[in-house]
Amino acid sequence: MNYHDHPCFSEGARHRAGRIHLPVAPKCNMQCNYCNRDFECVNESRPGVSSAVLLPRQAADYLDEVLERIDNIAVVGIAGPGDPFANPEETLETLRLVRQRHPDLMLCVATNGLALADYVNDLAVLEVSHVTVTVNAVDPAVGEKIYAWARKNRKVYRGGDAARIIMASQTEAIRLLKERGMTVKINSVIIPGVNDRHIPEVARRTADLNADIFNAIPMYRVAGTPFAGIEPLPADKISALREAAGSYLPQMTHCGRCRADAAGLIGAAQHEEIMDLLRKASRPRRSPERPYVAVASMEGIFVNQHLGEAAGLWIFAMDNGKAVLIDRRPTPPSGGGSERWETMALLLHDCNTVLVSGIGPSPLVVLEGSGLHVVVMEGLAKEGVEAALSGKDIPKILLRPAGRCGIGQQCSGSGMGCG
Repeated sequence: MNYHDHPCFSEGARHRAGRIHLPVAPKCNMQCNYCNRDFECVNESRPGVSSAVLLPRQAADYLDEVLERIDNIAVVGIAGPGDPFANPEETLETLRLVRQRHPDLMLCVATNGLALADYVNDLAVLEVSHVTVTVNAVDPAVGEKIYAWARKNRKVYRGGDAARIIMASQTEAIRLLKERGMTVKINSVIIPGVNDRHIPEVARRTADLNADIFNAIPMYRVAGTPFAGIEPLPADKISALREAAGSYLPQMTHCGRCRADAAGLIGAAQHEEIMDLLRKASRPRRSPERPYVAVASMEGIFVNQHLGEAAGLWIFAMDNGKAVLIDRRPTPPSGGGSERWETMALLLHDCNTVLVSGIGPSPLVVLEGSGLHVVVMEGLAKEGVEAALSGKDIPKILLRPAGRCGIGQQCSGSGMGCG
C-alpha cells in the first residue's frame, strides 16, 4: 500500500486513485441540525445519502464486483449513511472481510467521533490507516446550536450537555488514533452565523491533538432540517476561513462532499453500472432461514399501511411462482420507542423483506440493521411479494421514498425514535 495514494488526504492522488464507500452503517448516534439521512435518494450527492444499505457480506461481494470494473480503487471506506460506530458490528465485520479479501487496499472510516474511542484498537488491528472525524465546534456554546441531541451508552444528551459529551469523546478518540499512528483528517462544516468565525479555533485545537489535515466544508443546504434556510458563505469567504485555519493545519480544498455509496474518482459522477451493482447487492435473497415477506396492509391485498399504524403484518410465501398468504402476525403496541422496532425485527426473523406504504427513519434503521430489506411502495401486495422473492426489481412506478413517513414531522428529531 502507498499511503500517499488516499485521494481525500492527497490533492496529488485525487486524479488517479479512486475510492469506494460501502454503505453498511445506517444508524446514527447524534442529530446535527444540517443533516437529513436519506436511504433512497439518487439525485443528491452529499454525506448521509445512499441508494441502498448493505449487510457486511453483501458489501464485500459488491466490492469484488466493482473491482472487476474499476481498476484504480485504492481506498475502501465506511462513511455512513449514519455513523460507522453507531453500527460497530457491521462496520468492523465489513472491514475484516475487505482486509481478508483485499490486503493491498487502504481502509478508512469517516465518523462523528462520539463512539470512536471504544474501537480504536480494533481499527489498528485491521490496519485502518486513515480516519476522518467531523469536529464542528470546540466550545459548548457553539456546539449546542449545531447538535440537536447525542446518544451515548443508552443515554440521550441535549443542548450544552450534548455538545460537551461530543467534544470530550472526539478529543479522546483523536488522541488515541494518533497514539496508534493513524492519519487523522478533521472535517468541519462551515455554518454561517453559527460556527463560521469559530473554524480557525477548531483547527488550532485539533492541531494541538496532532491531527494531520483539515477540511473546512461549506454546509450543504438540506430541505427539512433546522438549517435549511441558512445561505452558504460565498467562495471568497470560504477561502479566507481556509487560509486562517491553514496557519494551524494543512488544508484539503478538493472535497467532493461524497455520498455514503460513492465509487470512483472524487468529483466524478456516479456510474450507472456501479449503482445497478449496488442495488443488486442489496436485494434480499430468499433462503431457507428467511423465505417470507411481510406486508403492512389493511386487508391483505394492497400495500396501504404505514408501518407505525399497522396492528398486524400479513406474511406471504411463494408457491409455484405465486404469492400465497400464510399468516397474519400482531405487531408490538405503540409507545415503546426503539424497543418496539427491535421486537418487530424479532417477530419477522423468518422474513427477508417488509413492504410498507410509509416508514419513519428510526424503524427503517432498526429493521434494515436486523437484515430485513424495507420497501416503501403502494399497489398490489402480490406484485411486491413476487418480485422480492424471485429476486426481481419491484416496478419503479410503485415505489415511494423510504424514511420520510409524512405523518409525524418530529419523529426523527427527538433522539428516542418513533413510538
